[in-house]
Amino acid sequence: MNSFRMDKIIDNYHGTKIADPFRWLEEPDCQDTIDFIDSQLLKTREYLDAYPARKEIKQRITELWNYEKYSTPQKKGELYYFLYNNGMKNQPLLYRSATLEIHPSMAELVIDPNTFSADGTKALSNYSISPDGRYMAYCISDSGSDWQDIKIMDLNTKQDLAETIKWCKFTPLPWLPDSSGFLYSRYPDPSTVAPEDTSRYNKVFEHKINTDQEQDQLIIADEHDRNKSFRPFITDDGQFLIVNVSIGSASGNMVYCRQWGEAEFTKLVTAPKTLSVFLGNTDQTLYFLTNAEAPRRKIVAIDYNNPEPENWQDIVTEGLDVITQATMTKNYFVTATMHDAYHQIIIYNKLGHLIKRLELPTLGAITELNSKQDSNIFYFDFSSYLYPKTIFKCDIENPAIKVLWQPKVDFDFSSYQTCQVFYESKDGTKIPMFISHKKDLVKDGNNPTFLYAYGGFNAPRIPEFKIPDLVWMERGGIFAVANIRGGSEYGEEWHEAGMLEKKQNVFDDFISAAEYLIDEKYTKPQKLAIKGRSNGGLLTAACMLQRPDLYGAVISQVPVIDMLRYHKFTVGRFWIPEYGDAETNADHFRFMYPYSPLHNVKFGTVYPPVMIMTAKTDDRVVPAHSLKFAATLQTVNLGNNPILLRVEFGAGHGLGKPTHLLIDEQADVYAFIDKALN
Repeated sequence: MNSFRMDKIIDNYHGTKIADPFRWLEEPDCQDTIDFIDSQLLKTREYLDAYPARKEIKQRITELWNYEKYSTPQKKGELYYFLYNNGMKNQPLLYRSATLEIHPSMAELVIDPNTFSADGTKALSNYSISPDGRYMAYCISDSGSDWQDIKIMDLNTKQDLAETIKWCKFTPLPWLPDSSGFLYSRYPDPSTVAPEDTSRYNKVFEHKINTDQEQDQLIIADEHDRNKSFRPFITDDGQFLIVNVSIGSASGNMVYCRQWGEAEFTKLVTAPKTLSVFLGNTDQTLYFLTNAEAPRRKIVAIDYNNPEPENWQDIVTEGLDVITQATMTKNYFVTATMHDAYHQIIIYNKLGHLIKRLELPTLGAITELNSKQDSNIFYFDFSSYLYPKTIFKCDIENPAIKVLWQPKVDFDFSSYQTCQVFYESKDGTKIPMFISHKKDLVKDGNNPTFLYAYGGFNAPRIPEFKIPDLVWMERGGIFAVANIRGGSEYGEEWHEAGMLEKKQNVFDDFISAAEYLIDEKYTKPQKLAIKGRSNGGLLTAACMLQRPDLYGAVISQVPVIDMLRYHKFTVGRFWIPEYGDAETNADHFRFMYPYSPLHNVKFGTVYPPVMIMTAKTDDRVVPAHSLKFAATLQTVNLGNNPILLRVEFGAGHGLGKPTHLLIDEQADVYAFIDKALN
């Protein structure tokens, strides 16, 4: 049990008085907070570095990490652009080539983000090529921050233009049809607004090359609703400007559209809870992937001149599976369709008739799917827990898919397997789970097992290829991923079943996954570790507090912990549609308070070994969540189990994290779990 400064701060939430003794840790630059972090880091490093196996775990992760990594190519004019890392570079490099029939390393280097900073903590987070191929607008993120600066490169000289555009986050960069400039969305200069408004009042501007940002022309804004965000797109034929309009972190968006040269926008989609993704257009007909009256999504055609929903035409109708992505080629729609949390590729013609299903290598997932509207060729990536990310090319007129780039990883994949099981949650709902391990595994209840999930924000946990998970399995461990509610595995209804007043379903699903692994003799509580990050960090923290007897180790990474005050920091207010607002809404308080991790730590309870992980420059989920949670747990901890706080410097929520920091982080995660379970 530790003793920290405890202030007498008590808040009244709708008649319930709640103490917040560690609120001083919300001040990142005060000396007490700095001293707290320093002392925590010292203890954490002493614990992790003293474990002999950490060195061999890191060494093996490093050995396997050294393999080629690719992105899908994007054709701009006559050239293909793609990202490539030959193995251990901190950041992938951007290349271009007139052909894809050569090895990526033989292509022309466009930009090397590893030159942005000596330690690799500046990353290329987005890029966009002008229609004439002369310029590239690109975004740079520093130390994992969501904030990005936009630069412009003359691709003939490989030199940057003089201007820098600031105060942007996750903005598209659509170029004007004549290549004279581009559109982008941005927030106010922080010096001009109150601190709580730095991520509000989002606006879209038009930037002309070789001009200062101050001269940029405003395209769209809403001064009456400061929480609206705008994302601009321009159709391939240059005919339409399309703007996605969202409120907070809601998974839906409205869609505004206007023909180039028109002054006013036409509102194509007005329901803010409807998710609508623009796919392409044929003259005045615009195609969208949408969940409007279709929770598992469909493709619709909207006539720009008759945009009312009653005039929409269903092209690809809603089915039993979820269309997670789609792309439009010259004559077809290509969809990545999720069936029980893994992907299939299904191709339809422009009338919506099914043309073919592609045979994919295994139960896996697609994260990138792209094409151009002037051909019937498309590209996609595919990976799974035991299948490295591979880039495929497909010409729809020829049935077979072609491997474009496939990495070679020095690992015996043939000795391992992934299976999918279905288990019952507390309320009887069937939940899918992937379980990966050595083929000769004996189910005797003694296997060290690592269970991972997310459960929120409409984000599915699809199969991913990650080197540290291989190392874990190689050392005899089981790696399991539960597809709990809150994600989009079965459409918007699956998401809604795990948000707001139904958030407890998410925790029940995860707890039931742990119980299944134990009941089926894969493992036992002392051998079961759980991990989640961000919203998933909230998940593992809440489940540990609700069932501390069920786990042998807990990782809570960049977690949301204080559910009563989360909305007061950076972009936290945008998560209110997902979590609720306990401060102003008594009904929300009644369902948020019972699971809020910070407020459910109990005296007299022995908690399992815990490592809480955050980053000093995380401007999405601020470190205060983790710091307050660590102080609270350590104050009441009556057992001998370690409760560690790991604070990373030079990184944020995870965006653009360099290779050397990723390897260090994963070595710490698996060393902690390995030590705790053994």
